[in-house]
Amino acid sequence: MTKRPFPLVIACLLSIRGFSPLSSAGTGEPPRNPVIPTEDYDILDEISTPTMTTSTGTLPRCDYHSCRENQTPCEDLAASHGCSCPGFSLTTVQPDDPSLRSVTWNGSAVVVHWCAPYSYITSYVVTVKGGEKQIVKKDQRITTLKQIDHKAEVCVVAVNDVGESGPSCKEYTPASNSLPLAAGLIGGALGLLLLILLVVLLCRRRTQKKREAAHV
Repeated sequence: MTKRPFPLVIACLLSIRGFSPLSSAGTGEPPRNPVIPTEDYDILDEISTPTMTTSTGTLPRCDYHSCRENQTPCEDLAASHGCSCPGFSLTTVQPDDPSLRSVTWNGSAVVVHWCAPYSYITSYVVTVKGGEKQIVKKDQRITTLKQIDHKAEVCVVAVNDVGESGPSCKEYTPASNSLPLAAGLIGGALGLLLLILLVVLLCRRRTQKKREAAHV
């Protein structure tokens, strides 16, 4: 029997070793599918879901109107009802201008109605140019003035600890002045007419008496 060369024997042994079960043991077990920790994801979902709902949800608007007086402050409504308020300016800046809606005569006084700015307010100042001046509480939106007999400018200014806003003004024209004037003119005309009729009746009566005396 012919002897094989030693290197050839070694090569055969190495090739046999490569296909032996030991190679599998040496390289380790075949890779397995990764195990997903579903319980951890469930916990994360439970934690993150309320946050997402709160951040993406839309809160209802608070029942607050800037033109309505004697209201609960909007920040108190937001705290108690979980609603949202419009953006108010900081307490460290001057207030924005209010909005003067109307200046009207109600038969006994001049009524001034305005809307508040979305600012920190401590009071309002209502003035009649060249006349009356009032300081009004912060929760008021309506005030009354004395009778204004002439055309005048009425203004409202918002005030806080920093300063005053710009004025919001309207010109008031006392339409009621024309009513007494018209009533006076009509009354005077009727009185004059009655006086004329009385004079005519007296003249006719005298004339009639003279005629009767002449026939006697």
